Amino acid sequence: MLRLALSAALVCGLGQPAQAQTLGLRLLLVGDSTLAPRSGYGNALCQRLDKIACLNLARGGRSSKSYRAEGLWASVLTLVREGGQHDLVLLQFGHNDQPGKPGRSTDLATEFGANLAAYVQELRASGAELVLLTPLTRRSFDIQGRLLNELRPWAEATLRVAAELDVPVIDLNALSAAAVQAMGPAEADTLALAPPQFDRTHLGRKGAELFAEQLLQALLSLRPELRVALSSAP
Repeated sequence: MLRLALSAALVCGLGQPAQAQTLGLRLLLVGDSTLAPRSGYGNALCQRLDKIACLNLARGGRSSKSYRAEGLWASVLTLVREGGQHDLVLLQFGHNDQPGKPGRSTDLATEFGANLAAYVQELRASGAELVLLTPLTRRSFDIQGRLLNELRPWAEATLRVAAELDVPVIDLNALSAAAVQAMGPAEADTLALAPPQFDRTHLGRKGAELFAEQLLQALLSLRPELRVALSSAP
């Protein structure tokens, strides 16, 4: 399972061992399709931090429940424990925890927060650091042109876990929702994957770069030492 996880991951910075060793940090991305390769912003984030090792281990269609149930989380923990570097894990769930997704949905009141808390506790025990991310907004609007940010309850639950367990958190949901609302429906649709895969959840290149930059700036506020890992490209 670990081999499968790594084979699909984007790995940046592995050709620049001197910089990575100087910083002593490896970045691991864990989450769903909005963070994953080909459909999310994770690869664009790794490309902006190309002077450290950055592994995108997010997978499409996974929730806080199914990522563990399928053994993907066990692979992440094995990777961290085998280490050799200090790991910083960015973790985002919520999209597939919503109702109506058999085998993936979790109860918001009783399961979702508990699942996130378990991830936090297990990472701490492994020696890794963690930043929780609230789920990236979808880009659907009502007839008045107001963004339907239906993921906000899952964002609020993530913020509560972060506060209760004293974990750094980036409210990507709020950041992305503000940006998408300011764009309006027509411009927001330019962030999507091109047809025939078009939807208002997943990201094409423009959307990936936009939200990666939002997350990057918030991450640099939390971890300013990461500035030395920035690529020269904007």
